[in-house]
Amino acid sequence: MDITTESKLKPTTPIPAQAGIGLRAEHYKEVITTRPNIGWLEVHSENYFGQGGKPLYYLELARQNYPVSLHGVGLSIGSSDPLNKTHLDHLNRLIQRIEPGLVSEHLSWSSIDGKYFNDLLPLPYTEEALKHFSDRVHQVQNILQRQILIENPSSYLSYSHSTIAEWDFMNAIVERTDCGILLDVNNVYVSAINHGFDAHHYLQAIDADAVQEIHLAGFTTDTIEGQDILIDTHNKPISDEVWALYKAAIKRLGALPSLIEWDSDLPPLEFLLEEASRAQTIMDERHALVA
Repeated sequence: MDITTESKLKPTTPIPAQAGIGLRAEHYKEVITTRPNIGWLEVHSENYFGQGGKPLYYLELARQNYPVSLHGVGLSIGSSDPLNKTHLDHLNRLIQRIEPGLVSEHLSWSSIDGKYFNDLLPLPYTEEALKHFSDRVHQVQNILQRQILIENPSSYLSYSHSTIAEWDFMNAIVERTDCGILLDVNNVYVSAINHGFDAHHYLQAIDADAVQEIHLAGFTTDTIEGQDILIDTHNKPISDEVWALYKAAIKRLGALPSLIEWDSDLPPLEFLLEEASRAQTIMDERHALVA
């Protein structure tokens, strides 16, 4: 059955247009006990596919106090493998249990012949890939009976036979599937530096009405064959350049749910909250200018 406006599930607690943080195991107890003043939380869906255990226990406690967004990293929508129905069943069960405000996945692939890579690999931007990916998004949304968001990737190589700019590819997926966009500003910057395109042009070209969430994260720099490559590692503070790009994004898009994403070498919770406060200040300043 195709999704219609009437049939889309309504989240019990929508994600507010405020700053949020990723909830990670190292901060479970502190978040639950201190209940920091934060707009919302996001988790990686796959970490909570179990029927019980500590991760789900703490997520349900957090959900009592905060809106929650589910961010998937393992569905491999862009793969040529059949969609993993077991994965989707787990995700559907988690959605029914947590009632998230948003559910998101990536413009990428990570599996072949049932074997999974520990990475989010880029797609060629061609008409064939566009049709394939859009068809798969349709399938996912019909199975989940709700809209999902698709996140723009960070990439370190491009395909010589690509014929479509990434921002146009993203917009076309939206047009064909009625999905939303999760705009990762750090990914825009990383890919722009690695491939030599204008990050601000990307922001101007993306479908503003489709963007429903923003990610902010840190990157590291590696040198490969004498060339500096930016790597989307999520283990460093957000760079000044990405903060500047975020300001430009908020100026164009307005205030949106904005996540501080940090996945390894985690700092104290207080530091994440300070980064979230900085994002919130940028949104508040933009609101004051247009009020």
